[in-house]
Amino acid sequence: MRPVDVTELPPIEVRPRAATVRHTMAAAGLDALLVSNLSDVRWMTGFGGSNGWVVLTSDTLTLVTDGRYGDQAVDQLTATSAEGDVVVERTIGEIRSRLVQLTAGHTSIGAQAQHLSHAEWSALEDEIALQPEPNLLRTARRRKDAAELARMQRAAEIAETALADVAPMLTDEPTEADVRDELEYRMRRCGADGPSYDTIVGSGPEQSARPHHRPNRRRIVEGDNVVIDVGALVDGYHSDMTRTFVIGDPSPEQQHRYEAVLAAQLAGLAAVRAGASSVAVDGACRSLLDERGLGDWFVHGTGHGVGLDIHEDPFLRWIDDTELAEGEVVTVEPGVYREGSGGVRIEDLVTITADGHRSLTAFPKDSPCLPSRPTT
Repeated sequence: MRPVDVTELPPIEVRPRAATVRHTMAAAGLDALLVSNLSDVRWMTGFGGSNGWVVLTSDTLTLVTDGRYGDQAVDQLTATSAEGDVVVERTIGEIRSRLVQLTAGHTSIGAQAQHLSHAEWSALEDEIALQPEPNLLRTARRRKDAAELARMQRAAEIAETALADVAPMLTDEPTEADVRDELEYRMRRCGADGPSYDTIVGSGPEQSARPHHRPNRRRIVEGDNVVIDVGALVDGYHSDMTRTFVIGDPSPEQQHRYEAVLAAQLAGLAAVRAGASSVAVDGACRSLLDERGLGDWFVHGTGHGVGLDIHEDPFLRWIDDTELAEGEVVTVEPGVYREGSGGVRIEDLVTITADGHRSLTAFPKDSPCLPSRPTT
């Protein structure tokens, strides 16, 4: 695969996003919003540094950062057509003073309580009349535009290319860490900024049964289940996919569990559409596994939103009854896990459409058998 050239992807344009947030601010009774979550800062401005605050009012948008990022901030706000100013300060105290100045004269100032430490909140509250904002950005970010989808599609393609290259090597008795390292190296060679998250490679009767296992020096051998959860990061946007392989011929029990999880995932995917309930999607997967006698081994939710964060709204689980909307991107990833006999998970990334969904991932999943080695 030719390495990613971000300039060939549709440009990210953030200007309409400020208008969207201003509308929800007004509905929430806020006349200013202090944004501290870096993913929200990036969504609002395009700025990708590690220290940034956005102050949004009814007629201004200001990004406040430190001296490491002044030029970068100007370049990134220009590239995304952000309509706002960049202010650079040297110290935490100076940044705090600037936030106080930018919010002066406003009486209802929302702040992201879940993204500020108690010390940060207290220091700001001494000088600004803060109130927790009702997750305005979290909600606004759920629907992805064409430029966001293009980056996630490219990230998914990169991860699939890496997995297609690496999967045949599983028969060579590599360690889990070897497989992780090869996947992440190949994703970077294809132009990814890096892995989307800590790549999961879990093998054998114990480690494949740990949903978020960290790869170690265990060697992958004949008869193993191997769960590989892999994604790439492209221009800030994530992909997410899981496939399970069996090394050698699957046993009847391995085949039964794989087919049950695949059937559950297909049932969940069939339930995904605009207007559907997240609980209904989770229930579609869970009911089928219950029917196959494996429901007690499905120990996590069915899926989650993906975008600038690897886990974001909406969540597909039995405790989050939310209505899915066109343009959202979610995973569908049922799994069964039993230490001593292994685990199986199958995950795809899809964008929700009016009448169903479109999958961003397409790696084969009809069988747990490994793909053939490419011929030379």
